[in-house]
Amino acid sequence: MGTRIGVIVALSTLFSYLHMLHALRTEAIERLEQHVVERGEREQSIFLLAEDNHALFKKALVERIRTLQHEEEEVYARFDTLFVRLPDGTVRNRPEGLDGTRMVQVFIPPQVPLDAGFRTRLLAAYDVLSWFGPAFHVRFSTTYVTFPEGAIAGFWADLPTWVQELPPDFSVASYEDFPLAQPENNPQRRTAWTGIFKEVVSNIWLTSVTTPVDLDGRHIASVGHDVLLGELMTRTINDHLPGAYNMLFRDDGQLIAHSELKLEGTTSAYNILSNTEQPDAAVNRLGSAEKAAHLRAIFERVKSRAPGQTVLELPENDEYVAVTKLRGPGWNLVTVLPGHVVSQPALLAARHVLLLGILSLLLELVIMYQVLRQQITRPLQAFTEATDKVAAGDFNVALDTTRHDELGQLAQAFRLMADEVQRREVALREANEGLEQRVEERTRELKDVHLQLVQTARRAGMAEIATNVLHNVGNVLNSVYTSAQVAKERVNGMRVEHVERVVRMIQEHQSDLSTFLTEDARGRHLMPFLDKLGQNLVEDRQEIVSLLDDVGRYTEHIGDIVKVQQNYARIPRVHEQVSLPGLLEDALRINFAGLVRHQVKVQRHIAPLPPVMTDKHKTLMILVNLISNAKYAMDGVAPSERLLTVRLEQVADRIRISIHDNGMGIAPELLTRIFQYGFTTRDEGHGFGLHSSAIAAQELDGSLAVHSEGPGHGATFTLEIPHIAVARSA
Repeated sequence: MGTRIGVIVALSTLFSYLHMLHALRTEAIERLEQHVVERGEREQSIFLLAEDNHALFKKALVERIRTLQHEEEEVYARFDTLFVRLPDGTVRNRPEGLDGTRMVQVFIPPQVPLDAGFRTRLLAAYDVLSWFGPAFHVRFSTTYVTFPEGAIAGFWADLPTWVQELPPDFSVASYEDFPLAQPENNPQRRTAWTGIFKEVVSNIWLTSVTTPVDLDGRHIASVGHDVLLGELMTRTINDHLPGAYNMLFRDDGQLIAHSELKLEGTTSAYNILSNTEQPDAAVNRLGSAEKAAHLRAIFERVKSRAPGQTVLELPENDEYVAVTKLRGPGWNLVTVLPGHVVSQPALLAARHVLLLGILSLLLELVIMYQVLRQQITRPLQAFTEATDKVAAGDFNVALDTTRHDELGQLAQAFRLMADEVQRREVALREANEGLEQRVEERTRELKDVHLQLVQTARRAGMAEIATNVLHNVGNVLNSVYTSAQVAKERVNGMRVEHVERVVRMIQEHQSDLSTFLTEDARGRHLMPFLDKLGQNLVEDRQEIVSLLDDVGRYTEHIGDIVKVQQNYARIPRVHEQVSLPGLLEDALRINFAGLVRHQVKVQRHIAPLPPVMTDKHKTLMILVNLISNAKYAMDGVAPSERLLTVRLEQVADRIRISIHDNGMGIAPELLTRIFQYGFTTRDEGHGFGLHSSAIAAQELDGSLAVHSEGPGHGATFTLEIPHIAVARSA
């Protein structure tokens, strides 16, 4: 008994752990996916804003150029007023006009010809930068316009005299964004983003975005922004889900942000693809070559994912990876969640389930012991004593005939039997005395007859008592077992998992518990939830006690099952005379309690076939398995619509038995696997019943087949065995 209880507790704990692990894994993946999508929406806003700024700036620049094209004299006059050629050959802002405030600054290399078209484009860029530069500076450190000739005009509020510090040989073509706007490199004329770089003057990590500007089919300028990445890198590293970490990288392998990446003392970005082949670089930038290899494995898995796939699983590293692309630069924002973060809460919950399971089973055993002692043991002891008295000739027995269950009925029958035996004994004694008075010579013969009658009556009474006792004890014990099983299902249905969720919630807010209980939306409902949970547990306990008290329910039907099982408990013979209609009814009676509990209606089409020769035990085992499986297959159907159809008929020299249900049905791809060992479509199934039934059918020289129109259309299992007629005796 102790071993069985231990196995039950262990299995319950295992199933609970697997269920919780599956639920937590599903919840973690959903939370991970939601986190990375929402995070991507927030982080890409600055990049989308930059592209929107460029669209507005580009339109204004083109309009300003067209306006200034009609004011050539004013263009020449303003150009000479604002700019001057210095001794080094470059053209820059007049020094007397730069007062250290936030102004648009211009740098023109010596080799650029200052014709009317160039002057117009430069002044137009100067004016539009004066309009939009201060407004854009709220979110972007710089706004600038570069020209194919190599000139640049820009607004840099943090360094208002930067143009004076540029060397004469300064070239905008050396920056990554300059070639990105050239027609040969950008035929679609789209906004392009550079990789990250460290600005040498401000010592800040930046990325640049550039948009080409064409006029009348000719490339005339490019609009650009410098986007600060310090806050984005910090948020990527520090703002993450509990136990997880984030990273940011480009499709070409350039790593932008990572918690292990060391940026101090470096001016160039780390590339996942190229630097993993250089152990020294990997150790210096990431801490170890193993971390670099792990990072590359994540990168390659992200690159090879299916289109639209957000969450990836890396079983070799026990990790879950969620990825989203930031619109604009197209960078990959990745969140990595280690698998142990998901499994640890499930393991902790399984421990609580194990403890509660042990306590519940101990309580169930105590209750069952008390019930059996009060309702079974003591009444049976009274019957034993009464039987001994009757066997000794003492008919004055006292039994409890006030009970309304089977034991009460047995007590009444026993009392009537004892009275009848006593009456007959008195009658025989009186007849014996009369015969002695009338026929003295037959006294000895009558006495012998009298003694024989008394002994026969006593033996018959004792046999009847023994039969009734065995029969009714079997009924009561099975009733107790059924009630105990239902009580166990109620115990398993108790919502104790909510306790674990509440404990986890309290543990998560242990440091600010009072604030959580009073201010948080979930915390304010915690105490009413605990009160309601306690009431539900009390109600469940009362229902279990009520089930245990109701030991007499369904005893009549369970008694039929006991009788059938007793008839077939003997070792089966290979071939014996079997009535298949009766055998089919026996299989239905064995499943009667389950069919009633599942509210399944049974429709019979049973032909009155004569007895045949077959293996009774194997045939019964197959039928019981098929009816039981059909019962569970209808769990998803409304109770009022559950119908089990049983058909028995003879087709040529074969006997065909069909079991049809209108339940969940079977998918076509599963029909070829349904009889395989270990295959099952039920979470609690073991995949042995149909496999063993198919083998038993083959041993009967028959077959077991299945047919289903697909999910939701039910299934029909058909058993065919040979028709072997019973040989007539000569």
